Amino acid sequence: MKHDPHVSDGTRLQKVISQAGIASRRHAEKLIASGRVTVDGQVVRKLGTRVDPRRQVIHVDGDRILIEDEQLTIALNKPVGVVSTMNDPEGRPCLADYTQEYTQRLYHVGRLDTDTAGLILLTNDGELSHRLMHPSWEIPKTYVATVSGEVPRGLRKKLLRGITLEDGPVTIQNFDIKDFYGDLTLVEITLHEGRNRIVRRVLEEVGFPVIELVRTQFGPVHIGRLHPGVTRKIEGDILTELYRSVKL
Repeated sequence: MKHDPHVSDGTRLQKVISQAGIASRRHAEKLIASGRVTVDGQVVRKLGTRVDPRRQVIHVDGDRILIEDEQLTIALNKPVGVVSTMNDPEGRPCLADYTQEYTQRLYHVGRLDTDTAGLILLTNDGELSHRLMHPSWEIPKTYVATVSGEVPRGLRKKLLRGITLEDGPVTIQNFDIKDFYGDLTLVEITLHEGRNRIVRRVLEEVGFPVIELVRTQFGPVHIGRLHPGVTRKIEGDILTELYRSVKL
């Protein structure tokens, strides 16, 4: 049974759409009237509808709209030695040390090992965080690893067939050899697993212990030129794509 998305003390839907930068209020009214706007999954055509964008999910033409000062998602290039928590009782460097410029209460999306560097997402959208971490959504994550030894080309086929560890099988989505130097090899591996130390365990299982590990991509978000210890806001098309990847 459908519920009425109208919130009596909320904000007019066309104003919310306008504040999100999607369209002018007049054009937003046309979008609503033509059935291109949904609130909590229901098409809304009534122009007098009021909503609460902090608690309701609003889409225009299938894309989630966000009020900039309400919801925040950022990317951090986590340095080695930083613990993936917002507070560490032992006093070690943690994620909160790198996000002090933001007033919102942020949650980290999953973890990176203390000795693993690279991309970690933080957000104040609890549902987004939950879905990105849940294995059913199979969000791909890409890592670049420096391993000991010269990796043979044939290892790619072996990994793409799948590896079984002591806690079950692992599906590898992609594996590439990027470079050789000395007795070390630089490889790139993509998987959607979130199990503890999964990349290190996979590569050790096939005989190539990891020396250094960096996560370079999480879903549609790339680390790009983000320096260690620096953050950037996820916004625009990439943010839309991130929400779309978990059907929000």
